[in-house]
Amino acid sequence: MGHSLQGKTLFITGASRGIGLAIGLRAARDGANVAIAAKTAEPHPKLEGTIHTAAAAIEAAGGKALPLLVDVRDEDAVRDALDQTAKKFGGVDIVVNNASAISLTRTPQTAMKRFDLMHQINTRGTYMVSKHAIPYLQKSDNPHILMLSPPLDMAEKWFAPHLAYTMAKFGMSLCVLGLAGELRKTGIAVNALWPRTTIATAAVRNILGGEALIAASRTPEIIADAAHAVFLKPAKEFSGRFLIDDTFLAEEGVTDFTQYRVTPGVPLAPDFFVPDASVPPHDALV
Repeated sequence: MGHSLQGKTLFITGASRGIGLAIGLRAARDGANVAIAAKTAEPHPKLEGTIHTAAAAIEAAGGKALPLLVDVRDEDAVRDALDQTAKKFGGVDIVVNNASAISLTRTPQTAMKRFDLMHQINTRGTYMVSKHAIPYLQKSDNPHILMLSPPLDMAEKWFAPHLAYTMAKFGMSLCVLGLAGELRKTGIAVNALWPRTTIATAAVRNILGGEALIAASRTPEIIADAAHAVFLKPAKEFSGRFLIDDTFLAEEGVTDFTQYRVTPGVPLAPDFFVPDASVPPHDALV
């Protein structure tokens, strides 16, 4: 399908920072249009980045940006944002469901409002954004929906330590499984992408493990490059896949994974949900 996303329009949830922003920046380098659908409009004390700083970065990278204040729990906001994106850029070609909430709590310690938040943003938000994007994507010549969600590996060890979070993330992956089949006849591809290792984001620094875990992480660019490769695939032939970032990039010809390391020489920390059967590419983790 070519080697560039020039002129393509991406709608990315949670794109004010981290992985969502990195995916947008990679597309912007091709000259893509990027709608930044996120909920941070004013600077946050612990989280860098707003829809406005993200838009400036997209433009600086060579793309066109549309910052949109969107809470993915709000159906009217989602519908309006997709409509604004299509009106400004002439359509929507790619939807990235990246917005996500995390709380790694055991069941007795999980407040129901926290359970609800994760399910509303992760599972329901992904379902709703995808649902309302379908009419726009049907008009694209190579439409893709991508979830930042894990392979559906039904192992007890992924559920027992943080059931509420796992259910909410696997809910995103169930959307991939179902929509890939439901939309196959329309030619809209639906895939999942997940990192083998932790990724250096504010969420990892603040929630999971601070600076030590950041040092053992890869940069968001590995996800951005993998997503970019997905979007160039022919949508009619490449759907329903649950991709692990480095394995997929290796298939695409990437051989140097050191470029993605925050701190070369520090052993990489594995991410949640990577199936035991998934073998990293040769030399990737060394």
